Amino acid sequence: MKPFEAPQAALGNIGSDTMAALLAAATDIAIILDAEGTVRDLASGSEELSSELAGDWIGKRWADTVTAESRPRIKELLEEASIDATAPHWQQVDHISQTGAELPVRYFVARLDARHLIAIGRNLQGIAALQQRLVDAQQSLERDYWRLRQLETRYRLLFRSASDAILIMDPDTGKVVEANPAASLLLAADSRRLVGRSFPEGFDEAGTRAIQSLIAGIRAAGRANDVRARLRSGTEFQVSGAPVRQESASLILLRLAPVDSEGRTQQTAEPRSRLARMVEKAPDGIVLTSQEGRVLSANSAFLDLAQLANEDQARGESLDRWLGRPGVDLNVLVANLRQHGAVRLFATTIRSELGASSEVEISAVAIHNGDQPSFGFIIRNVDRRVSADGGGERALPSSIEHLTELVGRVPLKEVVRESTDMIERLCIEAALELTGDNRASAAELLGLSRQSLYVKLRRYGLSEPGHETE
Repeated sequence: MKPFEAPQAALGNIGSDTMAALLAAATDIAIILDAEGTVRDLASGSEELSSELAGDWIGKRWADTVTAESRPRIKELLEEASIDATAPHWQQVDHISQTGAELPVRYFVARLDARHLIAIGRNLQGIAALQQRLVDAQQSLERDYWRLRQLETRYRLLFRSASDAILIMDPDTGKVVEANPAASLLLAADSRRLVGRSFPEGFDEAGTRAIQSLIAGIRAAGRANDVRARLRSGTEFQVSGAPVRQESASLILLRLAPVDSEGRTQQTAEPRSRLARMVEKAPDGIVLTSQEGRVLSANSAFLDLAQLANEDQARGESLDRWLGRPGVDLNVLVANLRQHGAVRLFATTIRSELGASSEVEISAVAIHNGDQPSFGFIIRNVDRRVSADGGGERALPSSIEHLTELVGRVPLKEVVRESTDMIERLCIEAALELTGDNRASAAELLGLSRQSLYVKLRRYGLSEPGHETE
């Protein structure tokens, strides 16, 4: 801080009324204190700040208007003002507002005369709000980053395990950007050697022209009819394609299906058989349904969840028969699949044929296969995850996301009660941690009587023998 060089000449004898008006206008809050640190008068620069300050401070010790953590800073400010009034030092303290929230204010204290001090404060709510928004933005970026990493991992796994031969090419350069193992098997080349090579390559003249026409149609109109193309070695393929957007680049995804001697397309046997075995042996339930939600195929894990003896009992039945909210869950899933093409981590329950109920998460995808689209559902049993912390009662929800999962499964009144219990327990645990497990100090910090705190400790299972004697 740089003071006036000649305050007497510049300011003269300013009256107390004028000085009071200047202080109220120039500061967010100004407090007149006596030598013991008791508030004698105060002024604030805005009605909003005045309404947030809790109660009447006049006559109270200044240290009693702040949080316990801020009281040493108040003491330090008063001591510095009594020692050196020419070099005030700024300190941030936290007041308790009318709503119970912390109100950060940055103060310095100066001596007015032998008996009075003045504390000048600047409201830091705006800065605190900006800092919180920055933290929230950073956390949101972190969540988005990990979500993208997970999506990329899933894409890589799906791309490599797909039974169809798939190539992704750059139409501007005509080179292969990515190729999956099935494509390498069909084209008799290492996938690492396929990437970076021109495409089409190795096809006869008619096949090359057909593929080039397909690529040109996709670039111009976004779609094109499937074409037939033959390698020089004699293997014939049916080639289909679709445009793909990756950041700002436009790529083309090509699917190659071999054609048998009778002109029918066939899949590569080895990748398909491995994928079929993986689906059948998967620990999560996997169900393929028609666009109306009727089961076409289901693996053993789903049959175990539904307590069915064999797949024939499920085939042709609506998946809605086993979902927890009949007439609701399947409609929501199908509507989202038709609109977005995929659903992730949809929480519901599966009801078995014998009346048992299991908590599950469902991820689903729309599979477009000509004029008859179908839906694939992956159903994961999360019973052990949900009840891992359990006892006789349901464990408190561990996050706001978990609370939202309860909507539709339990009454709103119970959701509100559990959220209140969760917040109350977290506050008590935080107070105990801050006070080193001192019950008396924790009760004071929380604004509770000791007896009320002991009752809540017993309620949440936090009390231990001997604590109530403190």
